[in-house]
Amino acid sequence: MNLPFNKPHLSGMEAKYISQAVANGHISGNGQFTKKCQSFFEERWGFKKCLLTTSCTDALEMCALLLDIQPGDEVIMPSFTFVSTALAFVRQGAKIVFVDSRTDHPGMDEDLIEELVTPKTKAIIAVHYAGVACDMDKIMTVAEKYHLWVVEDAAQAVDSYYNDKPLGGIGHLGCFSFHETKNIQCGEGGMLVINDERFSRRAEIIWEKGTNRAEFFRGETNKYGWVDIGSSFLPSDIIAAFLFAQLEELEDIQKRRCSIWHSYFSGLENWSAENGAQLPFLPEYATNNAHMFYMVCKNLEQRTALIKKMKENDILAVFHYLSLHKSPFYQSKHDGRELPESDRYSDCLVRLPMFYDLEEKNIRQITELINGNTKS
Repeated sequence: MNLPFNKPHLSGMEAKYISQAVANGHISGNGQFTKKCQSFFEERWGFKKCLLTTSCTDALEMCALLLDIQPGDEVIMPSFTFVSTALAFVRQGAKIVFVDSRTDHPGMDEDLIEELVTPKTKAIIAVHYAGVACDMDKIMTVAEKYHLWVVEDAAQAVDSYYNDKPLGGIGHLGCFSFHETKNIQCGEGGMLVINDERFSRRAEIIWEKGTNRAEFFRGETNKYGWVDIGSSFLPSDIIAAFLFAQLEELEDIQKRRCSIWHSYFSGLENWSAENGAQLPFLPEYATNNAHMFYMVCKNLEQRTALIKKMKENDILAVFHYLSLHKSPFYQSKHDGRELPESDRYSDCLVRLPMFYDLEEKNIRQITELINGNTKS
């Protein structure tokens, strides 16, 4: 069968829009399609200001600059996350204070955040794992109590909600990813969402290499120059053209992915109960954007056997993050606390193939293979 873990979906309009971008004669950053993508997010989800970036990593790095993170500042975030969440702040000299995951979900345990706050704490990074919302009321309450900034790492959370609020739009800043593994993708890409107007003007300057170039091209100033720090965070308008073709198909893409997710869940519900595995949990305040379908096996041995059986049948199932507090780079810098839940997900979580073009027959083959051959 040779079934991959991920296969990027194409809407069919990507090449046409790329050709339009080329014909427009503006294929560098902040062109027509860049503006279309940013407007799409602002209008559909009510975000105050959006800036397209070359990656979610870039968007996070912009957050670290906007928050003026300095050496010695402390930033609280989960250990069970991608390295980019930490890297953006480590580069500014921050000390990362890792919080453990929940017992019922790989996301950060919101009830453990407040005890980690010190006079040096400057920000909380809320990572919405698998597109499932953190309890943002708890996080924002702690942030308000101690005057902290909140950044939402919503890399996996496009079109997902906390109650009736879109993820990425609750904290002071939010970040999305459009990597080819995401629901909406353009190979590599990201977006910064500015929810606090205090950051709007400076975000645009940082985005434009530290210049007020964007203001100049809008006719708001008669010249532009170097006014702040920044970097080249803008993607080409060719990339934006590809992304816009995806955004036009958002509802169809989400509908198909949710159908796949529910097929997996119903097909594996009995097996998980019988074999001590854990299926995805959705808190009552969270929606499901079907970014991924994962299972948490009862131990490392069970996961290893499951992945091996998949591979023997030409199906690629994969594990996910290794706890950042145990990483070769940061282990010596961690404060020594044990984070057992994060480690459990590192050892036991497995992700099944999830992409738009995955056929129902493939889902049945996967669930039947697990149901029949992976007991330990």
